[in-house]
Amino acid sequence: MEFLKDFADILIHLDKYLDSIIRSYGTLTYGILFLIIFCETGLVITPILPGDSLLFATGTFAALGSLDLSLIIILLSIAAIAGDTVNYWIGYLVGPKVFSKEKSRLFNKEYLDRTHRFYQKYGGKTIIIARFIPIIRTFAPFVAGIGRMTYKRFIAYNVLGGIGWIVTFVLGGYFFGNIPLVKNNFALIILAIIIISVLPAIIEFVRQRHQPS
Repeated sequence: MEFLKDFADILIHLDKYLDSIIRSYGTLTYGILFLIIFCETGLVITPILPGDSLLFATGTFAALGSLDLSLIIILLSIAAIAGDTVNYWIGYLVGPKVFSKEKSRLFNKEYLDRTHRFYQKYGGKTIIIARFIPIIRTFAPFVAGIGRMTYKRFIAYNVLGGIGWIVTFVLGGYFFGNIPLVKNNFALIILAIIIISVLPAIIEFVRQRHQPS
């Protein structure tokens, strides 16, 4: 519980923590941000790392001159694209092992085929939209790999979604993060971003729960 409390505090007060990181590590901050975004998108075991809120906060500090805007956008776009790519190949490589048994309580060939058909039909849109939904954006490329979505199709939407996600939130922070109303209520703004980000996933979960079986 203490860990969750500390993590929530970091998420909500990213401005204070990011400011400390920039002051303490200087140019190494770029590497730290790169690593966080890469892990948040590239490793299935780290979906709770900050994403949208961190990008917004990063854009805010870029507007203050503490970080270089162009460098941030380029580096974090690479991190996001590379993360999804690694995630895809992990899913691609472990897929045959995960589905090696014809039948199991959790996995079977029918499920694999269904996933494959889903990504062939909606894959592009799924990969792009998932970028803007925490947790789901971490699992979407993994499932795309397991479902054997063609890499040529995946990488095209990966690049488009990755750059779009980074640019949207970094520029959002750059242009709006230092407006007095936003700056004086930064914690509330970050909290709102987190809530709005996860809302679609919550709505979909509730909708699925209430659908007749």
